[in-house]
Amino acid sequence: MADEKKIYLDYNATTPLEPEVVRAITSSLTEAWGNPSSSHDAGVKAKKVIDEARCNVANMIGAKSSDIIFTSGGTEGNNMIIQTAVKYAYHDMSNGYPGGDNHDKLPHFITSNLEHDSVKLVLEHLAEEGTASVTFVPASSKTGQVDVDDVLSAIRPSTCMITVMMANNETGVIQPIKLISEKVRQINQTRKMLPKILLHTDAAQAIGKIEVDVEDLGVDYLTVVGHKFYGPRIGAIYVRNLGTKDVPLYPMFYGGGQEKNYRPGKIFIKLPAFSEQKTTVMIAGLGKAAELVVKNVICYKNHLSSVRDYLEIKLQATFKDRIHLNGKFPSSERLPNTCNVSILSDKLQGHKILSNCRILQASIGAACHSQNRPSPILLAIGVPESVARNALRLSVGRETTKDDIDCVIQDLIQAVNQLENHTKET
Repeated sequence: MADEKKIYLDYNATTPLEPEVVRAITSSLTEAWGNPSSSHDAGVKAKKVIDEARCNVANMIGAKSSDIIFTSGGTEGNNMIIQTAVKYAYHDMSNGYPGGDNHDKLPHFITSNLEHDSVKLVLEHLAEEGTASVTFVPASSKTGQVDVDDVLSAIRPSTCMITVMMANNETGVIQPIKLISEKVRQINQTRKMLPKILLHTDAAQAIGKIEVDVEDLGVDYLTVVGHKFYGPRIGAIYVRNLGTKDVPLYPMFYGGGQEKNYRPGKIFIKLPAFSEQKTTVMIAGLGKAAELVVKNVICYKNHLSSVRDYLEIKLQATFKDRIHLNGKFPSSERLPNTCNVSILSDKLQGHKILSNCRILQASIGAACHSQNRPSPILLAIGVPESVARNALRLSVGRETTKDDIDCVIQDLIQAVNQLENHTKET
């Protein structure tokens, strides 16, 4: 069993480094070892690597390079953006909003009940400590999306930010960010003395699988996570017209002048495990991963969709009416690589199936959720608890083949048979 080929279908959790990304990192270790803040040759080489990477990340999302700030990852990026909105709101509310009760004097956030913990838990913490108020708009059980009208109905005079992920990491359902943006832009024009409502989307799952363009989306902030698109474990944030008052950004850390004073540290990640040299080469790797997305995203999307669709056809052909595809709605688009599926039986919980698989490497949902409880995301979109407990999140990658899928199907058959035969024997 140990010698059997393993087939990884957990690309929504993390991805391996592309060979070209590894080469970019390796090259930077020897060529870009200088302090990028220094003016000598070694520093100039390092700065050039960072500048090129910033341009590549910007090109990947249709942005200006001057609007990109590197971060240690998606969690920091989301925290930085949310904390910025709080500071922005308190600045504009220094004299209080006109009218309203005390509750309305707190900065108000609108989000969905589908968000990653790096958004959800931050907002819950702000609400618990009395720093902000939050409305969690429930997703529709008919679409797996937040309803745009529900989001708009939640707006108050004190609303400072709407933050909704671009695509869900468990179901793959793509959220209506562009439509929300269009409506909010109209509302902002009528708010007169009230502060602008800022719009943020966490695009961690979408980048590298579908086209992402900040101008098309109309967002003020967007979060980029490298290890979701075959890059290293760092990230970046997009801030529309960075440095202007219209869309603010406040630093979470203070120190040197790196990243335009928004993200100080040599160079930028102020953590014990990261030396200046390591962070420069991580940025080089992120830039190369972004460059590959710019060149190949259509090919990536077509391949992922073909293999994922083949997986779902084979699952339905094999397990027939015992298959339930979670999060597949006629009216909603999904990420092209994501299949969330349950095999119906009171003995086939997802974690049990995976523990009996010999070659399949997958998950039952987000890594930050318990393996023994049904996914709160699936429950939030109306999947019955008995079905949600059996869920498997199968996310295919750039190198996944249809032959791999055939092997996975056979592995699932043996795992299901093993569980059901064991149940009969006992």
